[in-house]
Amino acid sequence: MKRMLPHLSCFLACLAAVAAQNPAADEFARCVDPAAEVRKLAGDMKFTEGPVWVPRDGGYLVFSDIPADELKRWSEKDGLATFRKPSRNTNGNILDRDGRLISCEHSGRRLSILEADGTLRTLVDKFEGRAFNSPNDVAIAADGAVYFTDPDYGLRGAESEIGGNWVFRFDPQTRNLRVLVKDFDKPNGIAFSPDGRRLYITDAGKPKHIRVFNVDAGGGISNGRVFCTIDKGTPDGIRCDVDGRVWSSAGDGVRIYDDSGKLLGTIPVPESPANLCFGGAERKTLFITARTSLYAIEVRVKGL
Repeated sequence: MKRMLPHLSCFLACLAAVAAQNPAADEFARCVDPAAEVRKLAGDMKFTEGPVWVPRDGGYLVFSDIPADELKRWSEKDGLATFRKPSRNTNGNILDRDGRLISCEHSGRRLSILEADGTLRTLVDKFEGRAFNSPNDVAIAADGAVYFTDPDYGLRGAESEIGGNWVFRFDPQTRNLRVLVKDFDKPNGIAFSPDGRRLYITDAGKPKHIRVFNVDAGGGISNGRVFCTIDKGTPDGIRCDVDGRVWSSAGDGVRIYDDSGKLLGTIPVPESPANLCFGGAERKTLFITARTSLYAIEVRVKGL
């Protein structure tokens, strides 16, 4: 045994050297077990999007099938079912601070909110009297303000009433609605950092990048800069984990970036992902909506 110790020491030294040479791979392994498998939970849909985990009633996932004009529900216990139909071609979904479902309706051209008693109503649908294009995705600030993107995908060639593809902030308490930024090509996914001081927004148009902004005390954003560029497919849905890493859909799977924009690694997915969210009892299940299917993988870190 003593004669083997030098060999063991050498082996461990080699491992340490490899880790030192590739710290990104080491950090990626802290996020995802290399042996973890992507599971297909459901298929045969048209185009899936907008997943959000609902922790009540044992926990279940709500997500969109946009062309089918339907919101779907999935749980480990009951499998796949219809949650709401018609959905007015809902895309992104999120829960507000009171656990109510907020949905971005493409053909409805509004953000709707589902009250606890089951009433579905308009949260906001116009800017200065003009209809939105087709709200796409949404994030909720710590103060309850609703931040959302409004590209023109759902217009299908019709003229935009507001005249651009913008990002908005809406305060449900004061009803104040303001434009935050106007210079995106196709603003899409949107997510806050854990401390709420950064806002990430994807541009799924020509730039194919994620930008990051500073968030000020009044809810405005500034100092926009490129966080990372997606070289395969386009960035669409994004989420942050509790440590501030950014998880983004891409053409080849789900990419994980540290908070400086460095790519740590990619989770391959059989179909190109459109969006993702964390869920499960410990928020360590990553749900992925990818074209015609819903997938999931267990990860090692908690989602925000």
